[in-house]
Amino acid sequence: MRNILIPIDTTKLTFVCVSAPRPRLLDKDTGEVKVDKQGQTVFQVGLSVSENDSGRVELINVNVSGDPGLSVGQVVEPSGLVGFAWQQTRGGETRWGISYRAATFAPVAIPAAA
Repeated sequence: MRNILIPIDTTKLTFVCVSAPRPRLLDKDTGEVKVDKQGQTVFQVGLSVSENDSGRVELINVNVSGDPGLSVGQVVEPSGLVGFAWQQTRGGETRWGISYRAATFAPVAIPAAA
């Protein structure tokens, strides 16, 4: 399966950090951490994504190079968000899914309640 990057239009979505950034592990047994081509640690961030029009909510994990410095409950805007389909076979069982990656995250200012 080829990795075809799918750009995601974030203009009608709201993102909330629901799990703190943590280094992405390549191997849970050895604790080996994933690094990008520049040698930076890849972090995984759990996000709640809601569609502004329909209210539909999904939970996704997004990878980013370097610690984005986010905290749980923070509303964020991912920049350069892309998805790509993956497939792997282990022990004769084939699994597939969609992985997400962002270039950076920016905090979103929440207007103060009146």
